[in-house]
Formats: sequence, C-alpha cells, structure tokens
Amino acid sequence: MPQWGCIADDVTGATDLATNLVSRGLRTVVLLQPFSDSGVLLGPGRLPTDVDDIDAIVVALKSRTAPIDIAVAQSVAALEYLESVGAERIYVKYCSTFDSTPAGNIGPVIDAVLARTGENRTIVAPSFPDAARTVYRGHLFVGDELLDESPMRHHPLTPMLDSSLPRLLAPQTTGRVELITLPTVRAGRAELARSLEAPRSDGPVSLVVDAIENEDLEAIMAASGALRVVTGGSGLALGIPERAASDARRIRVVEGRRAVLCGSASQRTRDQVAFARARLPWRKLDVAGLARNVEDAAAEIAAWAAACWDEDRTAIPLVYSADSLADVDHDTPGAAELVERAFGAVARHLVALGATRLIVAGGESSGRVMAELGVTQLRIGPAIAAGVAWSEATTAAGDPLNVALKSGNFGAVDMFTEAWHELERGMSE
Repeated sequence: MPQWGCIADDVTGATDLATNLVSRGLRTVVLLQPFSDSGVLLGPGRLPTDVDDIDAIVVALKSRTAPIDIAVAQSVAALEYLESVGAERIYVKYCSTFDSTPAGNIGPVIDAVLARTGENRTIVAPSFPDAARTVYRGHLFVGDELLDESPMRHHPLTPMLDSSLPRLLAPQTTGRVELITLPTVRAGRAELARSLEAPRSDGPVSLVVDAIENEDLEAIMAASGALRVVTGGSGLALGIPERAASDARRIRVVEGRRAVLCGSASQRTRDQVAFARARLPWRKLDVAGLARNVEDAAAEIAAWAAACWDEDRTAIPLVYSADSLADVDHDTPGAAELVERAFGAVARHLVALGATRLIVAGGESSGRVMAELGVTQLRIGPAIAAGVAWSEATTAAGDPLNVALKSGNFGAVDMFTEAWHELERGMSE
C-alpha cells in the first residue's frame, strides 16, 4: 500500500517531486497524464492496481495553466484513483515558484481535494531550499530576489507579480489563508503541531508555512503527521524521514544514442542551451517552417541528428526552441502548439533511429514527448540535480528508454553535457 499518493500539475513537476521522494528511499512511480480534460481515464493499463512494491505514486497532470474546471476535474480523478489503491496520505504538488494565474489553479485544486477527502486544513509550503526557493514571513524568494522581482515576473504564461503567498492564494480559495512564521516552525515539534492542528472551522484553511532550510521542512513534515493532505513544492518531500539501505534509486540503464530536446524558454534553460551550443551539435526550431509542415520539419531534424551520429556515435544532438524571450512572441498563430507538436514528432523519429537516452526540458514539451512515444509510467532513478532525475520508461512499441524530464528553471548550466555521467555510475542492475 503506497504511503504517499501525489497529484502534480505538470510532467516535470511530477518527476521533480518523484526525484525527492526517491532521495528519501521511497520506491516511486510517475503516471503520465492518464486523464482527459474532463477527468476520464484515457485508456486501460495507464493506472496500475498492483502497487504492493510502490511506496509513492505521483500522478502527472497537465493542469497548471488549464481552465479551473479542467484542473479540478483532473485532480479529483487522480485523487479518486489514489484513494482506490490505498494511498495513506495525499500530496498536492505545485511549482516552487507558485506558478498560477490570479484565479488559480492552486487554490481551487486545494479546495477540491480537501472537500473530497473530508479534511479542512492543510499546509502550503512551496519552499525548496536546494533549488533556492524559500519562504520567509509568507514571502516567496527565488535566490536573493523576491518572487515578483525575479525572472518569474516575466513568465510568458504565469507572470508572478506579487511575492506574498497569502495575498496570492486568498483570491483563489473559498476558505481562510493563515500564516505560520519561522519562529513557530523552529519552536519545536509540539508547538508547531499545535499551530497546524488548531480547532476545526466552517471552511477550508490553508496554512502558509515559512521555511528557509531543509531542517525547516523536516520540522514541518514531522509536525504535520495528523494532516492527511499536504500541499507544496517538491522540496517539501525532503522533510520526509529517510529510509536506510533503500534500493529505490536503482533502474535499468539502456545503451544507445543520446539527444537533448529543449522546449523551455526559462532563463536557466536558455543559459544551459547557450553553454551546450558551444559543445554540442545543435538545431533551433524554425517556427515558420513548422507552420508549413510539422512532420516534414521534424523528419529533416531527425535526418540531421542521424548524420551527427553517423559521424560520431557518441554525439549528443541538441534541438531547442528559444535563445531569448523574443522567441516566445511569434506572429505565427498557434506557435506554442506547433513547437510542442514538433518536439513530439522529433522524439518519435529519434527513437526510431535508435535514441534511447533523452533529456527533455520544459513541462509542456516533456508531456508532449512522453505522449508521442506512448510512455505512460516512469520509474525514477538517480538524481542529476535538485528536482531532476533519470528514469526508466517503455514506449508504446515496447522500446526501453532512459529519460530525464527537466523543469525549465532547474539544473546546473552544464546539465546537457554532464548529466549522462550520473546514469552510468553503477545504477545498472
């Protein structure tokens, strides 16, 4: 019976959380986008029922920027599945930078999960100190900058114009939002537990909790044992007590060709692309060409990658979409959808040509690539960086893969050239 059942609002967020769960010694599987917009299961076999050897299940949705009714429907469907397989506790995962629109979807999903479980209190803890996301007096920091002064202010889909979590969350929820500050977090487990377990109220209560170090996350998780539902970024999982002598990180390593696909326009990914361009063969997607024919463009890129491999079997072709934020502003109608489709098609061609190890950057791109390849589950393995790990997957055609799905803002600048070493360091069975 799984100890944790987790609901994540995008694919890279799911693998981010799963990476941290595995680091605590929990055998973890990620289920990739199993539901339609209305919350209907997309097909048989996408949701395992035999979960005796799994400690944590993470259901990856595509709900971060979806309309509220779709985000809620998918989240409730995921919750019903997790309850059906006996998940003891529920973890609602959102981005550590609290990515959301003024109306949601974080608050509406929290409200729906609390209502469905019959709970009326939960914590809101997006802190992830290892990735330089911290909360102090209810304000979210990205490194040394307040959220609304960081590059997230210019996010193309969810620009974050305030750093106060209570102010951001209050318009999204039907319940109250309260703040538990750092002195209470550090006052000891009993004092913090009393703050988390205050008398029941007439409606849902979301408790924003300060945390600036991993020890704060450990204190929060230790004190929140009476809460069946917790919510937070993936960093909150680092507060779970670590299991000794666990083999949770062990996955099969698949020999074959390598490639990097980057659909994110985040500052960190752009820095990683710039670093990799000086060291790897690369191609940038041409949106105008995609508008003419996505399949033709994808086939041409795949032929270029094949030529790279023919010349050097160890080559790592890099395919990306953005050098700057200007690349996000296209006159071409539906440019974002064209880019997603292109990455899916390129991945399909590359796998057919023998690619077995892929790094994919960006939540939307990762979801599209996995869907195009027919991957429905990931077994999480060795970590590459905070929130990023290698995983083991199988395509719809039965081909084994190793994939690393990366949130746009995560990872060292040299990730695309150096991450492969982590896969090869004794993780094979």
